[in-house]
Amino acid sequence: MSKKADTDLVTEVDFECERMCRQVIAERFPDHDVLAEELGQEAPLDRPSRWRWVFDPIDGTTNYVHGLPIFCASLGLEIDGRTEVGAVYDPTRRELFTAERDEGACLNGNRLTVSVTRRLIDALVVTGFPYDVGQRADDLVELFGAFLGRARAVRRLGSAALDLCYVAAGRFDSFWEQHLKPWDVSAGALIVTEAGGRITGMDGSPFDPEAAHLVASNGPLHDEMLTVIREFRAARTRKRTHV
Repeated sequence: MSKKADTDLVTEVDFECERMCRQVIAERFPDHDVLAEELGQEAPLDRPSRWRWVFDPIDGTTNYVHGLPIFCASLGLEIDGRTEVGAVYDPTRRELFTAERDEGACLNGNRLTVSVTRRLIDALVVTGFPYDVGQRADDLVELFGAFLGRARAVRRLGSAALDLCYVAAGRFDSFWEQHLKPWDVSAGALIVTEAGGRITGMDGSPFDPEAAHLVASNGPLHDEMLTVIREFRAARTRKRTHV
């Protein structure tokens, strides 16, 4: 195990899984690009391809290192810049979440649907923090607190890909997070939408995996989630203005 930073861990398993995936893709699809967490972007033909695989070998590495069984592997296939196929595998529970655009989402072959919760006060929501949370603690923790006062309960599991899959499966009603990377969300975002959910940026903008922030929900809760964020940000702006 090594460290990218004091709180950002990487294991040999991360590297080995990524190398294996890259090798398989290179053999089967030599004209495809790969974007993955540990080794970055690879374009074998030195020019952009229509096809790009976006891969995170272990999403939830800190959990994995500490023996906490909440981690997964996430793989999405983009075609012309849009994710068309996604898969997230949780080895500890042997759960494989999959989706294909316009074909729905499944868990181990069984169709997934989001929850029907309509009010935030009745909802179980989830969020995540970046590895450098200590440098951004005020904003992140205060927004967490804003949701604590509005939702039934708030959780933080440590794997954005599983958070998204759990929204798709109806285990969570909503999810928000910022400071994300494309490999965190490429597959999971498609799984949410194909399960009937909604996903946007935290400002309500169309979802963009490069934008580093999102809100994913069952749909009925989405506007209320965005309202909490908007009101929180407005209050922070007023506070700064009066300091």
